[in-house]
Amino acid sequence: MEHKNPKGTVFKEKILNSKFVVYTIIVCIVSITIFALSKIGFVLIPFAIFVKTIFLPIILAGICFYLFNPLIDFLEKIGVKRMISILILYIVIIGAIAVIISSVIPPLTAQIQSLIDNIPQFSHDIQETVRKVSHNKYVEKGMQSINTDIEKISKNVSGYLSKFVAGFSQGVLTFVGTVTEIVLSIAVLPFILFYLLKDGKKLPAYIVKFLPNQTRPEAKQILSDMNHALSSYIRGQVFVALCIGILLFIGYLIIGLDYALLLAIIAMVTNVVPYLGPIIAISPAIIIAFISSPFMLLKLAIVWVIVQLLEGKLISPQIMGKTLHIHPITVIFVILTAGNLFGIIGIILAVPGYAILKVIVTHLYQFIRLRSNMYSDAKIVTNEARVTIRPKHEE
Repeated sequence: MEHKNPKGTVFKEKILNSKFVVYTIIVCIVSITIFALSKIGFVLIPFAIFVKTIFLPIILAGICFYLFNPLIDFLEKIGVKRMISILILYIVIIGAIAVIISSVIPPLTAQIQSLIDNIPQFSHDIQETVRKVSHNKYVEKGMQSINTDIEKISKNVSGYLSKFVAGFSQGVLTFVGTVTEIVLSIAVLPFILFYLLKDGKKLPAYIVKFLPNQTRPEAKQILSDMNHALSSYIRGQVFVALCIGILLFIGYLIIGLDYALLLAIIAMVTNVVPYLGPIIAISPAIIIAFISSPFMLLKLAIVWVIVQLLEGKLISPQIMGKTLHIHPITVIFVILTAGNLFGIIGIILAVPGYAILKVIVTHLYQFIRLRSNMYSDAKIVTNEARVTIRPKHEE
């Protein structure tokens, strides 16, 4: 007598075992949730204001936690109490800040003010430089040989460069405003960082307590993987950016480029963004070098080639490795999308945010496979119980 499969089994085999159907259902659920939240957005306004207020201090505290926590753990392992280790760290940080304020901030402030004051002169110098180049006899002969109007090109180039310089000046002001916002957030940073360093290890266990017992092992694994991805990325990216800033500062001083400290700090900050950061960083340096002389532009190119070779062949492979296992094209698309959606903050947080989302989605997918017995042809082994799930026909 032939045994007929019940309807539930047929549904599971024909519907749930289809990846397209499952992904479509997930997308529909997420879309409906987003649509519903958009209709009741006014209810979430106080919550959004609260999140916006604490967002930057929490992000800065998280970055500092991943940078300094290994040092605190090391001191604790060699016998120094954790509270004493944190106090020692704070004393060292206060000393470093005092040195920076006394030795770095005054020349940096002077360079920023000088750069802003000289913006109109820069625009004039750029136009004069373009005019001189366009009236060079060799350039004129070359242009005449291809029947090109030199004056028209000179005017167009001057116009484009003037607009670019004006945009750059606005960018400097925006950068200063961003720094001001960061300084205000630093006021509450020590308090948040203190409790993170003191009780950070207890936070995952505290979060897991709010979840059902069956999901706690998966939740612990997700938090562990997220912690590993974030710590590797943040430490690596900060150290790489710091190395690039120091190397560029030394290189700028050697070639005698104006505003060396300011340009090196801009490069250090923008290099936090993978791939696109160096392109953004070199733009203001090119303008300053172009205004100085064509030979300075050549020296700048040599410095940048040397620094990028050191970064690509020596610094990044040693510090970063392939910590996130994300394809470069994916990184670029993620950065561009996040930048259009959330601006500068989106560009900075795009890659770590994508890494966290990737961890969550990967574990959620594995959790659904395990709990629903979907795609039963694949062998699934849990980390905790080492339970193997196989098709029924193989038992």
